[in-house]
Amino acid sequence: MQNGSVAAAGPELEDHGVNRWLILVLVCVAQFMVVLDATIVNVALPSIQSGLGFSATGLQWVVNSYTLFFGGFLLLGGRASDLFGRQRLFVAGVALFTAASLVNGIATSSGILVGGRALQGLGAALVSPAALSIVTTTFAEGKERTQALGIWSAIAAGGGAVGLLLGGILTDTLSWRWVFFINLPIGLAAIVLALRFIRNTKAETKPETVDVAGAVAVTAGLLVLVFGIVKAQEYGWTSAKTIGLAALAAALLGSFVAIESRSKAPLIRLGIFRTRSLSASNASMMLVAAGLFAMFYFASLYVQRVLGYSPLEAGVAFLPVTAGIVVGAGLSQQLIPRLGVRAVPLGGIATAAAGLFLLSRVPVDGSYLANLFPGLMLMSVGMGLTFVPVTLLATTNVAAADAGLASGLFNTSQQVGGALGLAILSTIAAGTTSGALAGLGGPPSRAQQSAALVDGFQNAFLAAGLLILAAGVLLAASIRKADVAAIGAEQPAAAIV
Repeated sequence: MQNGSVAAAGPELEDHGVNRWLILVLVCVAQFMVVLDATIVNVALPSIQSGLGFSATGLQWVVNSYTLFFGGFLLLGGRASDLFGRQRLFVAGVALFTAASLVNGIATSSGILVGGRALQGLGAALVSPAALSIVTTTFAEGKERTQALGIWSAIAAGGGAVGLLLGGILTDTLSWRWVFFINLPIGLAAIVLALRFIRNTKAETKPETVDVAGAVAVTAGLLVLVFGIVKAQEYGWTSAKTIGLAALAAALLGSFVAIESRSKAPLIRLGIFRTRSLSASNASMMLVAAGLFAMFYFASLYVQRVLGYSPLEAGVAFLPVTAGIVVGAGLSQQLIPRLGVRAVPLGGIATAAAGLFLLSRVPVDGSYLANLFPGLMLMSVGMGLTFVPVTLLATTNVAAADAGLASGLFNTSQQVGGALGLAILSTIAAGTTSGALAGLGGPPSRAQQSAALVDGFQNAFLAAGLLILAAGVLLAASIRKADVAAIGAEQPAAAIV
């Protein structure tokens, strides 16, 4: 579907028989739980390691197994929601996520916990695209969808920061097991309410056959790709293992493209990528996520390993990030009608990049208010300004039959971008730190170790800022006035910048 018919390209609205805003709150709560779980375990990792006897190298899989299955199954989950029903996939995903949380909370070995985290990731891969497609098929393009996605973006993005705070509180006051138990009441309530209030809408036309080969190829390809990314730092970017995994992922994804181009009932209609607003926004979000994931990771290490914060103190330190994202998302809703959906994310990206460049100057003997807080606030407000319009761009000009697919693509770009960015920037940080220590000519003192560590963090923040700026350049070069006509249909003509 191309630019000449964008005015009629928006998905048809679904009538769920209840207040649309109640449905939005319901799916946002579930998405919040999914996003929160990506970070809530970070501050609990030391307690988990001592409690279950993880090795230093094995501990990373508490995070990586979740990321691997979340990113690997998102496209399959998104398309399945269109074909089998959004409510059905939403409920199935929340149920699986909640059951896996229970398994993790009572886990008695490291293997059980890693397996449970993988099941959580699979559940999240079903929930996220179904939830976003429910939003985009419930609210019309224009003012209402802008408001709905503003709320969605603020809640979803804020989940990462709240996860750090809540993880610190639960770990310090109760036990690391409660970072998983907290999901049980939320998940059960979401299941009951979804069955009561959300209809099982799906694409109007259902293919006669199921594209099993395409599903296997794309899921396997994404799993290998994400696995290769998260292991690249350990193996080395130019090692035979990393290159082999990259080649295998490329072969699997290439075979998927070949299968889809010949299939009578493709899992993913390749023509959807000809929609410039979708392709450009997904590519940009991949770069934005790369910088955002890195910010949380390195800033949390800085406050704990350099400033000496406890897990609870580290969580509190990131609470303003949530407020900044909420403020930015609210501002974006006000600015989009005035400045246009193309201009607002460019301003947000510039603001976020400025925050990362400030963070790249954090010193060894720094303080939170003077050296960390200003950069965190610029970054968070900028992200709030960015998420809403980029989500709008990713879901405009998409027919209702492809709403789940578009949502799956958007979520996949975030997960793959976050994993890739963290792997690349961790390599940069580790290389900088190792180089600084190697140049000392002797065993480093504690002060020298901290200085070398901060050198690595500074370079990682700088590289993250450049990645986010690249996202802005891509958006500015790719998105044209015709691509956003449907978004501006209910706005004054002057707002379509």
